[in-house]
Amino acid sequence: MLVYLQPVAVRDMIRGPMIRLVMTWKQVLLVVSVSAVACAQVSSSKEVEAAYPETHALYLEIHQNPELSSHEVQTAAKLAGRLRGLGYEVTEHVGGTGIVAILKNGAGPTVMLRTELDALPVEEKTGLAYASKVRTKDDAGHDVPVMHACGHDLHMAAIVGTATVMAHSKNSWHGTLMLIGQPAEETIGGAKGMLDDGLLTRFPKPDVAVAMHVGNLLPAGKVGIVPGVYNTNADSMRITIYGKGGHGAAPHTAIDPIVIAARTILALQTIVSREVKPGEMAVVTVGYIQGGTKNNIIPDQAELGLTVRTRNAEVRKQMLAAIARITKAEAEAGGAQRQPSIEHYESTDLVYNDPALAERLRGALESALGKDSVVVEEPIATSEDFSYYVAQGIPGFYFSLGGADPEKFAQAKAAGTMLPSNHSPLFAPDVDPALRTGIEAEVAVLRNLLK
Repeated sequence: MLVYLQPVAVRDMIRGPMIRLVMTWKQVLLVVSVSAVACAQVSSSKEVEAAYPETHALYLEIHQNPELSSHEVQTAAKLAGRLRGLGYEVTEHVGGTGIVAILKNGAGPTVMLRTELDALPVEEKTGLAYASKVRTKDDAGHDVPVMHACGHDLHMAAIVGTATVMAHSKNSWHGTLMLIGQPAEETIGGAKGMLDDGLLTRFPKPDVAVAMHVGNLLPAGKVGIVPGVYNTNADSMRITIYGKGGHGAAPHTAIDPIVIAARTILALQTIVSREVKPGEMAVVTVGYIQGGTKNNIIPDQAELGLTVRTRNAEVRKQMLAAIARITKAEAEAGGAQRQPSIEHYESTDLVYNDPALAERLRGALESALGKDSVVVEEPIATSEDFSYYVAQGIPGFYFSLGGADPEKFAQAKAAGTMLPSNHSPLFAPDVDPALRTGIEAEVAVLRNLLK
């Protein structure tokens, strides 16, 4: 079917006089669609710009005042105060320091957007003018530096910016918006703590759960999506090897747990290389070894800290069993008179993105940011406890936000090098445009889900 038009938009685009055009319906829809996307992008950008100054100031404030997992008292209070001021109904101290902010806007679905609150025991070495100089006592009583080395400060600033835009544009959506400030993500305890404290019974159960994470695997200004499996299962283990203390000059009178620990560390690496089927995702990393106080003293015990990553349930079971078997065998081979202690103290399942939901929201993100700014990524090997919400039967969408300076990202890619990763003392997202992009992306996702 043909239609005869004299569209002003088309006339302006070709910068010619008003003429009669012959267009098919597909061409008409294309022009309308392009115009609508352009208008939506301009509108969203203006809304974000209006909220940005206060949002950026909040980012700087949180970055300079980080708090460790389960101790995010001031951080939670800052978010709660700002969300309450925007008209959200805010409940504090959910699962410890967690907050829940609700904004009801008529009939419709309930959508949850989560941010994390906690920082890491890392000394910041970015050299930024607003770098953290905070030191505190950890749960073991050790004096440690504290830094937002994983980008949670940017997530918090983004969620407040998004909350501002949503509160000021209630004509653009309907339903219930549920914002979560979750503690203790880094210790894999916050999500479970909030759920155990009645998150899904004291408050509306979400129809969809959404979260975002910044990193240097994409340049700032872009976002990444992964339909299906997003990351990995994670298991944290603490192994204590018991020996017999003695003088370093008389090792024959002692049983050296340091030597046993060293052999154990090397033997554990054979699980992936020789026991797990090639092609299966599996990682075992010994992140620390602690033992001894002086160079000429053989201690009576040594402690190892492990992280184990998998994607397959059977491989996960196989890995944990092999770690226990090898650890016990090496202790026996070393003459230990007591079996080692093997403590499995933290775990979380992999994050799974509902494929249909991911595809739907991919379109929303492309409309808001531009098609070239949305990248389909491969699954990554990190883990986190957003999976606890998905395990409650809530469809989830967890997406990536580019944080790398675009110029440095291009240079690193050309040189075949990597920029500082999350958890590095040098990790520093390119806040502008990453923060702006994060807000625009979250608003686009929420508006799509809360039509």
